[in-house]
Amino acid sequence: MTIPSFVIGIAGGTGAGKTTVSRLITESVGESVTRIPLDNYYEDLSHLDFEERTEVNYDHPSAFEWELLREQLRLLTEGQSVEMPQYDFEEHNRKDERMTVEPTDVIILEGILSLYDEAVNEMMDLRLYVETDADVRILRRIDRDVVERGRNLEGVMDQYLSTVKPMHEQFIEPSKKHADLIIPEGANSVAVNLLEEKVRAEVTGDVARDWERETFDREVSDAVTLSESEP
Repeated sequence: MTIPSFVIGIAGGTGAGKTTVSRLITESVGESVTRIPLDNYYEDLSHLDFEERTEVNYDHPSAFEWELLREQLRLLTEGQSVEMPQYDFEEHNRKDERMTVEPTDVIILEGILSLYDEAVNEMMDLRLYVETDADVRILRRIDRDVVERGRNLEGVMDQYLSTVKPMHEQFIEPSKKHADLIIPEGANSVAVNLLEEKVRAEVTGDVARDWERETFDREVSDAVTLSESEP
């Protein structure tokens, strides 16, 4: 594998399509990718009872154990395996067991605040921000939390209005300034296809690590123009 690994950060609001973008841009490189969900680094709240844990603001930067994330990300980029924590969304707490994660050519850190921490940003070779309309994002959030995580609709809406929306405006949206590239409207096909090519080239060693927003935006614009001109 390549050492240091090529590190990609993917941030964006809740329901923006971060996981979809992560999957699409790495489809062609298979097992050469290690995905790190930022959610796994929520602080261990075992000292709180369940009701107290439900009141925690999980969209605030203080909810995450940044020091552990920095250390494990550093080890992975240096070619060492780590014991990554796991998170239980129903219990609002870290699980007892950990998962052994092996380093690969490409490492993706994915989460709402993936571009928030300065030290983590410095470890990244490519920083992406997925920008999607707020109405679309809240509908996806409801579907995920109610259907997949068994939460009640009223509680999901209360949480969105009290913490998710204000934290997005205060912390997540401003982190967009750290992005090398902004992916519009979730999994924008033109941008994603170009990124997939660049990630594949990185894994095979066919490209230098020089990512510039202006150059990429121009490539996307040219590709859109070409596709629109085709019969």
